Amino acid sequence: MKKHSILFTINVIFLISLILISASFALHYNFNKQREKYFNHKRDMEISKFFMHQYRNGGLSDELQEYIQSLGFSIVLNLDEIKSILNTKNIKSREVKSNKLFKIRHLELKDSSFVFIQTPNEKIILTDNSRSSDDENTIFIAYISIFLIFIFLYLSIINKLKPLKILKEGVKEFGNENFDLNCLTSNKDEISQLANEFHMSAKKLKKLKESRNVFIRNIMHELKTPITKGKFLTQLPQTEENIESMQKVFYRLESLINEFASIEELISTKKELEKKWYFLEDIVDNAMDLLMCGEDEVIKEFDNIKIYVDFNIFSIALKNLLDNGIKYSKDKKVVVKMDANRLVFENVGQKLSYELKNYFEPFFKDDNSKPAQSFGLGLYIVKHILDAHSLNLKYEHEKGINKFIIELPL
Repeated sequence: MKKHSILFTINVIFLISLILISASFALHYNFNKQREKYFNHKRDMEISKFFMHQYRNGGLSDELQEYIQSLGFSIVLNLDEIKSILNTKNIKSREVKSNKLFKIRHLELKDSSFVFIQTPNEKIILTDNSRSSDDENTIFIAYISIFLIFIFLYLSIINKLKPLKILKEGVKEFGNENFDLNCLTSNKDEISQLANEFHMSAKKLKKLKESRNVFIRNIMHELKTPITKGKFLTQLPQTEENIESMQKVFYRLESLINEFASIEELISTKKELEKKWYFLEDIVDNAMDLLMCGEDEVIKEFDNIKIYVDFNIFSIALKNLLDNGIKYSKDKKVVVKMDANRLVFENVGQKLSYELKNYFEPFFKDDNSKPAQSFGLGLYIVKHILDAHSLNLKYEHEKGINKFIIELPL
């Protein structure tokens, strides 16, 4: 632990505080013991003087015994008991007064105090019953209580400072572009709130990084087709038809760039959807235009219903589903149909090798896909777009037919 750290400073402060509190209680305890000893001795002296005075006048009368007992003393007259007390190990004895008639000694044993009185005729021990350890117990309980409170406060503060250590490590990881951090905490203090905000920032940065990767990979993949087509057209004679085709290629390139920007904004959670009611056929046609596929590749088998979506963004999702349907079908065709409220994309092909959720990961590829066929981003993009619309994508395979299903809230 570094001496300049906050944790080290807190440890030192709490240690010094505990030492000072312990020393204060120790001094108070010793002072209390000395004061109690002084007053007990003074009390024993006074009772001794009073006893001698009364004993001279009337001996050990019943009145004297009752009065002494009322002062908190008990009288021991039994010689065996007296002998037992006098012979007790570690008993301290101090002579108080001695003359021809009386010999008085003060006896102490742990928390007990006695006055031994010897006369020419008898021996008497007065036991002080007023002495109590209540004060000592109170001091001890107070010390333990404060000690436990300090320990509780110390552990609470240390626990609240834990997110700082995680934040420190997280800042280091940021330099290495590692955003897989978990700083979430259920506490409500300012440090915990800072840790939670840091966690959310790391999560957003991770999404932003993923979206950048998707953006770059998708550009490489999607621009290949129009660029190839454009290069081919430049080698043809500059007829009006070829010039119009070239214009379509540039229009396609512009559309792709806008599409990439929309995807990047959506994945990085910046874009708000502009949802309205649109005809399904218009959306499918727009998706086909984005894909630059032929009418013979997409078979439409649905009523032209209206759905509540973001036209441009939802078209991108359908474009990717059409692209996958054509690319991985045996006959290079995909069927789009409605089954109740389910929008279904069907193609003839092999069953997926893995569960659908695996294909939602960026750059995930099926064992059956060829390296040049896909970058593994299609369903990843579809998943994000459907999530933004609060829709789900399901998969079924029946009798050699793959079915990708979107359940629409009609």
